[in-house]
Amino acid sequence: MLVLVAPGQGAQTPGFLTPWLELPGAADRVAGWSDAIGLDLAHYGTKADAEEIRDTAVAQPLLVAAGILSAAALGDVVPGAVAGHSVGEITAASFAGVLDDAAALTLVRKRGLAMAEAAAITETGMSALLGGDPEVSVAHLEKLGLTPANVNGAGQIVAAGTLEQLAVLNEDKPEGVRKVVPLKVAGAFHTHHMAPAVDALAQAAADLTPADPKVTYVSNKDGQAVATGAEVLQRLVGQVANPVRWDLCMETFKELGATAIIEVSPGGTLVGLAKRALPGVKTLALKTPDDLDAARELLAEHAQA
Repeated sequence: MLVLVAPGQGAQTPGFLTPWLELPGAADRVAGWSDAIGLDLAHYGTKADAEEIRDTAVAQPLLVAAGILSAAALGDVVPGAVAGHSVGEITAASFAGVLDDAAALTLVRKRGLAMAEAAAITETGMSALLGGDPEVSVAHLEKLGLTPANVNGAGQIVAAGTLEQLAVLNEDKPEGVRKVVPLKVAGAFHTHHMAPAVDALAQAAADLTPADPKVTYVSNKDGQAVATGAEVLQRLVGQVANPVRWDLCMETFKELGATAIIEVSPGGTLVGLAKRALPGVKTLALKTPDDLDAARELLAEHAQA
């Protein structure tokens, strides 16, 4: 059983969209999306530097566009399940047919703007904890006033809070944690700091008409499969201020009998977690179009199975 997954914010790197725009029809497709949402995706995906694409209002639409574009390059893919990490859930909603491409890009543009506005209220950020026991780390974070905003599995937890709180964490690590790594994001996402963005996103979602998922859609709120488009959309709205439980998503992949995971562009983070948490499951990251042949071979294996 094949699972198609989409990464979240922080996966972007300067110029990562460049090779994808060289595929037939890709540049025109991205130009159309850019016009529709008022953001030059091609510019930011090819010429912008790391600081420019760190901007939440830019990074989020860029990631969803890249995910949709790279998945389309695989051809008519019908995975057994789909899921996304953080903003990648909107990409996954597109994969599942819950939102069409235009609706997904419109929603993520409004999401990015709303979250950027919320992040501007207080200087906040996120840092990944490498190593340590999850239960010990969570208790320590709560003692420091931080939120375990991403519980990613494979021993990885991401803390979120004010820059002052994160500075304290850097000096006062939980027992067993080897290193605290600041992430390339511009706010404490999936915490109470994002509460102002929830209302804005709810208003944006009210204008959409979601369809029910055509394949199993696994929500990172709790790792559960969601059966209706209305509930998917409701969860997308609330998700911005609630922790991501990618660990529970991977447990669900295992229960569903996943044998392979393909992560769309800019892939790497989620397959890295899967390699540690789901031994025996084949993984592949679509970093550039050079990875498409190997991905198609993996798809062919699963089509035959």
